[in-house]
Amino acid sequence: MSTESSESSEVWTGWYRDRRGAEAIHITSDGRSVSTRIRGVRYTGGGFAALRAAEENGGLPLAGCVLEWDVPLPVLAADGAAQPGTLSCLLTIGEALSDGTPERVDLQLTLHSGGAAYESGVTGGDFDQALGRILRQLPRGARFARELIQAA
Repeated sequence: MSTESSESSEVWTGWYRDRRGAEAIHITSDGRSVSTRIRGVRYTGGGFAALRAAEENGGLPLAGCVLEWDVPLPVLAADGAAQPGTLSCLLTIGEALSDGTPERVDLQLTLHSGGAAYESGVTGGDFDQALGRILRQLPRGARFARELIQAA
């Protein structure tokens, strides 16, 4: 999985899986929202747990699937030395309830850096909360070398 960057957005490659099979996807972030195209339908939202189809495609939230992607996320040690890192993301979205919303949304993040793995899982898919839990596991004074999307 790779990442492409431009001044206004980032694109992460990953996988979408559901009962019908799997397909490669691109997840795009402009810093305020995320979007992806699955089987020809564009899904957009203020965060990963809020991805919805465009109104012309029913406007329903994404449900009954799993999305996986990796994000390069270097870590700065307390002394300022940069350490390469990769944030592996797994978003599990439960089956749709009668109103179309998913029964559950679970997000699992794992940061691989410096030969260690730092994990965090949250119900509800709150990306910032999960990332904050990982940050608190890093050695004292360490921080992420860059900001990720604010709205995820």
